[in-house]
Formats: sequence, C-alpha cells, structure tokens
Amino acid sequence: MEQVRFFGAWARSPKTVGAVAPTSSETADLMASYITSPNDLPVLELGPGTGAITKAIFRSGIAERDLYAVEYDVKFCRDLSQRFPQASIIQGDAFNLDETLAHLEGQKFDCVISGLPLLNFTPSMRLKFLQGALGNIPHGRPLVQFSYGIRNPIEVDDASISINRSRWVFNNLPPARVWTYSYKT
Repeated sequence: MEQVRFFGAWARSPKTVGAVAPTSSETADLMASYITSPNDLPVLELGPGTGAITKAIFRSGIAERDLYAVEYDVKFCRDLSQRFPQASIIQGDAFNLDETLAHLEGQKFDCVISGLPLLNFTPSMRLKFLQGALGNIPHGRPLVQFSYGIRNPIEVDDASISINRSRWVFNNLPPARVWTYSYKT
C-alpha cells in the first residue's frame, strides 16, 4: 500500500517526490544512525513522504513525541498524522524553515534528516535549504541527506562546514548514498 501511495504522489508531482519508490530500509537505517542516543533534543525530518525514513527514526529509539516532520504534500501529512499521532507533522515548505517552524519559537533539534529530492532543485535553493537546516541544529550536529547522484547534492564553498558521504547503498531504488553536513565545532 505504501508503494501505491508513493507512486501516486510521484505521478501527481514528480519534481517534489523525486523517486519512483520509497527509500529502502537499509538507506533509512543508515540515515537514522546519525541521531544522538540518548537524545535530549527532538529530531527534525524533512520530506517524510510515506514514512520509510520515519520508521527508521523510530527503530533507532526515538520516541514518536520527539519527532517533528515537515511535509509539503497534504495527503502525505494526513496519512502520517494518522499513522504517527504523537509525532508533530507539519504541512509546510522545507525550503523556508524560518516560516514553517516559526510557531516553535526557536526550538533546536538534534539533527535534521532529509528525504527531499534536492537534485530536482536549483543550486541556490539547495544552499538556502542547507542554511535553514543547519540553523536549526547545534554546531557539530548533522543535516543528513540522501542522494542518487554521483556528486555532492549541495555544493558548498564554506570552510566552516564539514561534508561527509557514505558508501553506496545498492539495494535502494535507485542506488543512493548518504551525505552529512555540519558546522565544524
């Protein structure tokens, strides 16, 4: 059922969904492995879609009440709210986090985990996205982003930002790798 909902959303809006299948559990678990445990801050997920990465976040030990998720698609928001009633599901724009998260009055997060299809957006939008994400987490904590591309999905010309990449995850459709971005401490 999850794949049917995902494919339907992709057919309606391929630019904002960006893939024809949900993220594999191996990729999702790799992304969730960057969460601090034990955790004093909630986690921010951007672009949860059908919840493939969301489930990995919960498998990592994060309580449902400690997850804030920003999703653009109204139908995905409705479904996520029903499936994860204690999580804070926010319908909004992950490229404008100042406005989307304004009601949280400066809440910081342990890390930002993103399933957004960044390669579908311009380099300037990707940089704006990076700045918004890093502005919501403490220095040294990561923005965790997966990508199907060979090259870094966010080209950064800032020596204060550390960038790392994982190995390829070949059982993802298509194969993906996980990138992390953080301000150096």
